[in-house]
Amino acid sequence: MIERRQEANLLRALGRSPAVVLLGPRQIGKTTLARQVAERTPGSIYLDLERQADIRRLDDADAFLRSNLGRLVVLDEVHRTPQLFEVLRGVIDEGRRQGHRNGQFLLLGSASPHLIGAASESLAGRLAYVDLAPIDPIEAGRSGVPLNQAWFRGGFPDSLLSGDADSFAWREDFVRTYLEREAPMFAPRVPASALRRLWQMLAHQSGGILNASTLASGLDISSPTVTRYIDLLEDLGLIRSLRPWHANLGKRLVKRPRVFVRDTGILHALLGIRSFDELLGHPVVGPSFETLAIETAIAIATPDYEPHFFRTANGAEIDLLLSRGGKPRIAIEIKRSTAPVPSPGLYRSAASLGVDRVLVVYPGEETYPLKNGVIATPLLSLEDALAS
Repeated sequence: MIERRQEANLLRALGRSPAVVLLGPRQIGKTTLARQVAERTPGSIYLDLERQADIRRLDDADAFLRSNLGRLVVLDEVHRTPQLFEVLRGVIDEGRRQGHRNGQFLLLGSASPHLIGAASESLAGRLAYVDLAPIDPIEAGRSGVPLNQAWFRGGFPDSLLSGDADSFAWREDFVRTYLEREAPMFAPRVPASALRRLWQMLAHQSGGILNASTLASGLDISSPTVTRYIDLLEDLGLIRSLRPWHANLGKRLVKRPRVFVRDTGILHALLGIRSFDELLGHPVVGPSFETLAIETAIAIATPDYEPHFFRTANGAEIDLLLSRGGKPRIAIEIKRSTAPVPSPGLYRSAASLGVDRVLVVYPGEETYPLKNGVIATPLLSLEDALAS
């Protein structure tokens, strides 16, 4: 079993909030992590709201939950029963009156707070969110999984720990399940065929600047519809829209987001890439490694930092800019070369923004200084680099 760094984030959230929603796509490991937390919490109760037997226990949800005040109650697949949120508010408030302030409920959902709208409305002031990302290569490496395996298969546990053929088949099934089952639950009027084609188009240009009109033309739909579909994929945790950093620097800045397929294994499946050797010969190999590095850095850095990118109209850019307290702090450039050479635009951009540190992340093994205080940092050493 691979230990997840988000467990610490989850325990902290339970310590400060009556209810916590653990978010992330299906099969990302939410249930495994929640069960680990429940097993370490005496008297906890776990209910899977896809099981009829557990649903029946909540026929009188108010009475059942009030009778278990003081215990941690885990509700899996909670987005399937949004009517529970109103009940939870009253139970939480009763628990507070009895002295049970925090750590009352752990709710598991496969969509963002925007899609689980009832939660944010009914439980305002009583709820915290924790986003469970795919297993990153640093987490995987601690359990002996090589970097290239984690990169190629992605961070979904069943994909990461299978053989290549089984892993690819699992990822194809995952894509099909989301298109045919998950997406219609939240957006019943979105055609699965159009959503698949958009997802694949985003995979071909993963990491590129969003051009909704070009995508709309290729899909024969309107730009607002493209934006709505992209929002859905982002709410489901499948893509990331990385927002640009805006600063008053007297420069013309790119203001549209960069869009990534978050998990590299899913990215490769959408493109039909079946082996690591095939990936190395594919045009997406560079963007794929950049996606891996960016997602790893964000998983390590958040919630302490906000992620952005920075790009001027003349092409000077920073692949990932981590800000804190409204100020840019860490600039990261990603190179797939084992002898990385920073771009001139990195130095200019970092200097104009006044960041504290500049890192060039690459797939090597040695940390060493480059000119002007820039540090070449192996991807597998990124956690230490960000913590220093």
